[in-house]
Amino acid sequence: MPKLKTRKAAAKRFKATGTGKFMRRRAFHNHLLDHKSPKLKRHLKTKAVVDERDAEKVSLMLPYA
Repeated sequence: MPKLKTRKAAAKRFKATGTGKFMRRRAFHNHLLDHKSPKLKRHLKTKAVVDERDAEKVSLMLPYA
């Protein structure tokens, strides 16, 4: 059986936790940050857990994560 290939774009965007969940970064923290409050910008820096409905798709893209 051949080795499975990892989707490199997904590998750059998602990281697996020790319990097998996937972490992602939050949206809206790229640009146009002037009008956003410091509290919101601090919150957008943190990582979020990928929703369980999408986690199966992510795990298929990252077979060895």
